[in-house]
This record gives sequence, C-alpha cells and structure tokens, in this order.
Amino acid sequence: MEQIKVHDKYFEIFISQEEIEERILKLAEKMNLDLVDKKPLFLGILNGSFMFAAELFKNLNIDCSISFLKLASYQGTSTSGNIKQLIGLNEDLSGRTVVIIEDIIDTGITMENIVKQIRGFNPEQILISSLLLKPEAYNNCYPVNYCCFEIPNDFIVGYGLDYNGFGRNLKHIYKIVK
Repeated sequence: MEQIKVHDKYFEIFISQEEIEERILKLAEKMNLDLVDKKPLFLGILNGSFMFAAELFKNLNIDCSISFLKLASYQGTSTSGNIKQLIGLNEDLSGRTVVIIEDIIDTGITMENIVKQIRGFNPEQILISSLLLKPEAYNNCYPVNYCCFEIPNDFIVGYGLDYNGFGRNLKHIYKIVK
C-alpha cells in the first residue's frame, strides 16, 4: 500500500477522497430533509473542518448560513487537553439552530468547550456534525447528530486534518503506520 511521510511519521490511505465525498453528499441530503425550515447557522471549527465544511455546504440546498470558530487542543499526535478560543463568534445565535461542523471528534474535550460557549448565546438548538468520530475515545454525553465515518482510535491526517500543521492539503485521509 502507498505510504506518505509527514514530518517524521509514515501514513497510508485509510479513506479515499471518493468515499469521503460520497458520505458527505449523503449527510447533506439528510440535513436538507431534517433542517428544511430551520434556517440553521453552520459553525465550522477551524482549522481542520474547512474541507469538510466546504464540501458539505456546497451540497446543502436549504436556507442556511455559515461561520467559523477557531479553537486548538492538539499538539503533535495527541490531544493536549487544553482548549483556548482563538477566534470568536460575531453572529447572533439567539433562537437559531446551530450546527457545529467538526473534522473529528475523539475525546470530546473540544466539543464540550464549544457547546458550553454556544449555549451562552441562547440558541434554540445545537446539533453536532462530524466527518469522523472515534467512538472508543469519545467520553462525552453530547450526541453526535450527524457523522460520516466512525473510525478506530488511530492518528490520521489529510482532508483538513494535520500533523503539526502539515498534511491538511491531502485529498485522502491517511492513518499512521505503526
């Protein structure tokens, strides 16, 4: 199997671009039905979700808007456990349906922080959407309403996900070779 190198680690293809786009299209179709009269605000979490958010958003045919929030919790190949808000919200969330767009949910630390912050803006509803979910690592009580893939607890890069800032531009998702 083809391997790539990002910094000092080797990775192999785990999910192809075609599989990713097919799943995102199915997710968008479900959201188009579920959220048709909600006029939701999609809230992409940067940096990782930008590719997922763009692909999802271009397949939505409902009245909706999008904004982005930037938080950080990773260092190298593991979560630091520390969340810091880097860029905040400017939109009025009061009474709105907010759909959080994450690249990956593993421990849930970032999601817990995001949901706590968003609740302070009095939205009508908060829904969680993620390209990837690691059920083995996820220890949070928030339901993930929309998910494209459930994956094992491996470190991955590509399609927006990085290893120390590199690999986000890869069109496939790669898992680390152990």
